[in-house]
Amino acid sequence: MRVKGGVKARRHHNSVLKLTKGHAGQRHRLFKRAHESMLHALQYSYAHRRERKGDMRSLWITRINAACREQGMPYRSFIEGLSKANVGLNRKVMADMAVNDSQGFARLVEIAKQNLTPA
Repeated sequence: MRVKGGVKARRHHNSVLKLTKGHAGQRHRLFKRAHESMLHALQYSYAHRRERKGDMRSLWITRINAACREQGMPYRSFIEGLSKANVGLNRKVMADMAVNDSQGFARLVEIAKQNLTPA
C-alpha cells in the first residue's frame, strides 16, 4: 500500500507560502517558485546580518567625524588622541554621545587634543 504525504506536504507548503507572503507575483503563490524565493531570501538575510555590522560602524564613524569637525578636529586625530589617552570607549558609544550628549563629547575632544603631540 502506498503512503501519501498529504497532511505533511500541505503543512510544509503552507509554511513556505507564509514565509514568502510579501514576495511579488508567483513568488508567493506557487510553491515551487515560493520555495526558491524563500531559500534566496534566507541566504541574503544571513549574509546581510553580517554586512549590517560594517554598515553600522561606518555610520558611527560618519557621526563622530561630523561632531569632531564641529569642534575643529578631524576624526583621525581625534581617534589618535583618544588612543594615546587610553580612553576605552567604542565607536557606538562615542556616536551616541556625539548625537545626544554634546558637552560630554566636547570633553572627549579636549582629552584627545591634550594627548596629541604638537606637529
